[in-house]
Amino acid sequence: MSILKIISAKLDSMAPADRQIGQFILDNPDDMLRLSSAALAAETGRSQSSVVKFSQKLGYDGYQDLKLAVSQANAREWSVPAGMIHSTIEMDDSFGVVLQKLIGSKLLSIQETIAANNEAGIGKALDALNAAPRVHMAGVGASSLVARDFSYKLQKLGRYAFHDSDSHVQMGSVSALGTGDVLFALSYSGTSIETLRIAELAAKRGATVISVTRLQENPLMNVADIRLYTVADEERARSSAITARDAQLALTDLLFLLLVQRQPDANDYVHNSEASVAVLKL
Repeated sequence: MSILKIISAKLDSMAPADRQIGQFILDNPDDMLRLSSAALAAETGRSQSSVVKFSQKLGYDGYQDLKLAVSQANAREWSVPAGMIHSTIEMDDSFGVVLQKLIGSKLLSIQETIAANNEAGIGKALDALNAAPRVHMAGVGASSLVARDFSYKLQKLGRYAFHDSDSHVQMGSVSALGTGDVLFALSYSGTSIETLRIAELAAKRGATVISVTRLQENPLMNVADIRLYTVADEERARSSAITARDAQLALTDLLFLLLVQRQPDANDYVHNSEASVAVLKL
């Protein structure tokens, strides 16, 4: 995961000194790369040792390693294309402004979601999904729609994947899971009580739990064996989980495509699926 995403997710829970250093890095990543540890300490009003300790708390040997990670993360960051607007849609916005804001927020959410998940984390999820005799999906609301879509895609590859929109049925089906099986649990907030309880039961049954949540600390990610993340502008008042749903769809589509690459006979399964439904078309 991008170190900038990690700092952002942990910022609110940091001690005051660390929060000030972290906020400076988030606000000025390019400037940080040009600063020594002493210079960064001076910019933030903290000691040089505080900067070094901040780096070590994030898992790095020292400040130079942190700078390298920020440099790599900064290179991966995408911005919304020129002409696009990312902002809250207001009641009096014109049709053109609403369209631009909507497209901009969707693109930004998808791009930041992909940046928030590193290749190692995706690889662990792929290994678990690829080896699982059974994959069960959990999610409510908009997350349930994404879970259903992902289960259909896995079924097209000849894999056992189950999802039901009724959380009671999800709970009942998970009770039959065992070691090697996977529960794929989606909840942007990570606090949906139904999904959390289903994940807890799956973990007790010995199944591997893959969570798909926001970056901020949440109960669902703490139950999971493998954590994946989505980034969405859903913190303010909203009429629907628009960007969170798109972020989840982008992530599950990526997993599906990577699984296709791993499965030698995937094209045969996809072709057979298309041929079977062709008879239903005029």
